[in-house]
Amino acid sequence: MSAAFSSASPLVEAKSVSKSYPIGGMFKRGRMVQAVRAVDADVARGETVGVVGESGSGKSTLGRLLLGLTPTTEGSVRFDGKPLSSLSREALRRERRRMQIVFQDPFGSLDPRRRVGAQIEDGLAIHGLAPPRDRKARVGALLEKVGLDPSQMLRFPHEFSGGQRQRIGIARALSTAPDFIVADEPVSALDVSIQAQIVQLMADLRSELGLAMLFISHDLSIVRYLCHRIIVMYLGRVMEEGSAQTIFSAPAHPYTRALISATPRLHRAQRTARILLAGDPPSPSNPPSGCVFRTRCVHAIGRCAEIEPQLRPFGDARRVACIRAEEIG
Repeated sequence: MSAAFSSASPLVEAKSVSKSYPIGGMFKRGRMVQAVRAVDADVARGETVGVVGESGSGKSTLGRLLLGLTPTTEGSVRFDGKPLSSLSREALRRERRRMQIVFQDPFGSLDPRRRVGAQIEDGLAIHGLAPPRDRKARVGALLEKVGLDPSQMLRFPHEFSGGQRQRIGIARALSTAPDFIVADEPVSALDVSIQAQIVQLMADLRSELGLAMLFISHDLSIVRYLCHRIIVMYLGRVMEEGSAQTIFSAPAHPYTRALISATPRLHRAQRTARILLAGDPPSPSNPPSGCVFRTRCVHAIGRCAEIEPQLRPFGDARRVACIRAEEIG
């Protein structure tokens, strides 16, 4: 989000980032799949930005681009003012200490053959953050911080529940004292009751440690609770972005409205009619002309097939990519 929409200078900033993959593999020529197209995004210190959208919308790819784990096809990513693409290997290694990820699968992200304490300790050893004699104590403190008993560091991943394994994953991410964390669907594989506990843990850690966080999710109820700002993605493009309060109280883009209409509400007065989207998202290898959402949008007109909408200011606290936003608002 541009400076006009953010109250603080960004720690992480992406400018017009795109990521394309060749169909059929790296060594075959042909069409390209554009996983992310011309996205601007930033996260300020202490801020949590949510990224929502259906599967295949480019959410996880955007997260990996911001971490520098996936190189951009176009555009640039800056971390604390430094362009990641121009850093030397050693400089990038130093910055990676400050950027971590919490994965979706709390079991698959852990090595089943190693004790969890050793896996948390890896970050301390790789980045030289503690002498060997102090590392066990640091690991114990990290486990305690995420709600686990320090004595559990000698156990293997299969000895823990899904929620406990995700706490271990969070402890591992925290081991390098990061400034920025990408949480990629961190609770989608957990039971609903456990999801609430993990989300609250992440909210508490954010407040305590001043973490910047990109929280990727398809669950808008969680995003509404945890995030300050929201980016809505569809087929690799940003459809709408703005403050969580503004977007949830008065969504402007037809796609955002459909997503929010599917969110469960406890109070009858807050409930809205469900907006059902026709069909499935188009193939990313052959997106529709003009607005990529038009084939599923009830408000689409002829011009929507001719004009690709750009993100532009809509009100005081958001931007929207829809040529009819004012008409249908």
